Amino acid sequence: MSDPTTASGNNSGRAPRWNLDSVFPGFDSSEYRSAKSRLSALAREVPAHMEKAGIGRASEGQASEGRACEVRAAVPDFSVWLQDALALLNEADLYSRTLSSYCYAIYSTNTADKRAMNEINAIEEMCVPFARAEVLFLNALSAHEDEVREAVSGNPEIAPYSFYLEDALFWQKKQMSAAEEDLAADLARTGADAWGRLQEQITSGADCLWDEASGERKTLVDLRSLAYDKDRSVREKAFHKELEICASAALPVASALNGIKGTAVLLNRRRGWTGTAGSFPLDPALEKSVAQGRLSPKALEALIGAMEDSLPYWRRYLKAKAKIMGIPACAFYDLFAPIGGKFPQYDWETVRSTVVSSFESFSPRLGVFARRAFESGWIDAESRSGKVSGAYCTDMPLVRETRVLANFDGAFNSVTTVAHELGHAFHSDVVMELPPLQQDYPMTLAETASIFAETIVFNDVLAKASAEEKLGLIEAHLQDGCQILVDILSRFYFERSVFADRASGELSAEDLCAKMREAQLRTYGDGLDSSLLHPYMWLVKIHYYSSDLSFYNFPYAFGQLFGMALYARYKSEGSGFAAVYEDLLRETGRMDAVSLTARAGFDIESREFWQNGIDLFIREIDEFERLADASESKK
Repeated sequence: MSDPTTASGNNSGRAPRWNLDSVFPGFDSSEYRSAKSRLSALAREVPAHMEKAGIGRASEGQASEGRACEVRAAVPDFSVWLQDALALLNEADLYSRTLSSYCYAIYSTNTADKRAMNEINAIEEMCVPFARAEVLFLNALSAHEDEVREAVSGNPEIAPYSFYLEDALFWQKKQMSAAEEDLAADLARTGADAWGRLQEQITSGADCLWDEASGERKTLVDLRSLAYDKDRSVREKAFHKELEICASAALPVASALNGIKGTAVLLNRRRGWTGTAGSFPLDPALEKSVAQGRLSPKALEALIGAMEDSLPYWRRYLKAKAKIMGIPACAFYDLFAPIGGKFPQYDWETVRSTVVSSFESFSPRLGVFARRAFESGWIDAESRSGKVSGAYCTDMPLVRETRVLANFDGAFNSVTTVAHELGHAFHSDVVMELPPLQQDYPMTLAETASIFAETIVFNDVLAKASAEEKLGLIEAHLQDGCQILVDILSRFYFERSVFADRASGELSAEDLCAKMREAQLRTYGDGLDSSLLHPYMWLVKIHYYSSDLSFYNFPYAFGQLFGMALYARYKSEGSGFAAVYEDLLRETGRMDAVSLTARAGFDIESREFWQNGIDLFIREIDEFERLADASESKK
């Protein structure tokens, strides 16, 4: 549970643990038990209300083939039924999301906590009836399409749900029958979800002997953090230790990945995802991911094409970095090597003051929000054994709060990571003004706010930096850009290859490593030493381990470039842009990505739009090369 003595941490340099008491004081508290009781009741009330539409049995066997319901339900007043259905779904979302987030927050900071694992399973089991209820709801909408649109135009309580309802009608055609969806949700708890937790448990608990003399051990998270160490021998040692751990864990984690991707292949097939042909073909999983991102295939094709066009520039950057470091070529363990004569380490108080002041420079609301997050114990940044790696933001909508997890190590990258996750948190804070069903924004737009927040902090720090510090800061920004536009592209290629072969059989750990090497060679090219790539990146990246969210990679590139475009608008328009930005965030759950970005004046189906964002990086690469040449001439 939360520890009040270490929860805030805002008055010391020590990275904090979060405090969850304002959500629930504990699993045994009356507040937590009451919330579970209400969720349990909703799990009965919601399906019962959906069954009033009278189409459950009539639609069995039809929806699994993607067909709309042919039997019209006899609902006395459809508009009233729909309004009540929306109210119940809103309430169910509040309780299920908050309880799930709370349980996972406890589990993710201590994956050995059996009680937390049991509570996660209990909440998941309670939520199983919602899968059937959703199918019944979507089938009812399909059976009453004309009345849905009449309700939207004639009922002011329903009108704000226009986009949500049109989107629901689309997804109705991509679902199985109510019984099948119910079974799939039930099986997920012991299937794909369990496989995902296995990957988390293995990677969060794995460690190795680091120093034989002292007996010091380091976790996989510790080793990955050492990729930022200024000493190349330390980075190299950590890299090889990491590969050793990955090799020892490869068999069970490969099994987990096979189980998850195999589940996705089968469910996508049964839900009617067939893939699309054309100049940029989409396999079923990618077709679904594009729909989940509320993108168009044309927009994804433009984005990927621009990323591919940028690869020669990123290879130039890596070669310039190698020149500054005095080595023939960068190894994978040099990607995060700090460059620059002076690159300070940060304590937690400095992180807090840096992020808060940068956010305040953009808008008072963002600054107040950040200050609240730091002072209220919303951030868990202490790196420790048993805690999951990486970083995330999670919502607790029942209390209108968020929580941020990070693994702080004092490097500048840790500062921007905190800013990134607080950008997500601010996005959540803005949309929590709306009913839950209007808060659901896609993966693509989810990364926009985080990148925008990160960019604010980076540019603010850069503006105040000394000449000696600027080289390191520019290189740190290029590090991030290289990850978002090169490594993310390698992950995209890898996942596409995995889905292409998983449909016909299981993949061994060796197969997965070979695919990862091939993807890295295709993207990094001669920018990296081809003998020192990281074939186990599939094992350590948590984003591969969800059967429902495949291709959680290109949304980062979308968010990076769109966030930078928004920042350029802010710099040209000044403080008045803050209101425009908040309005844009507020609408992310009520518009598709193409329409929303068009509202901001951007054409994301054009490769030129994405190139405009990449051009900002290219100018930095040009400057970095000049600095590298100057460094070489001084030797």
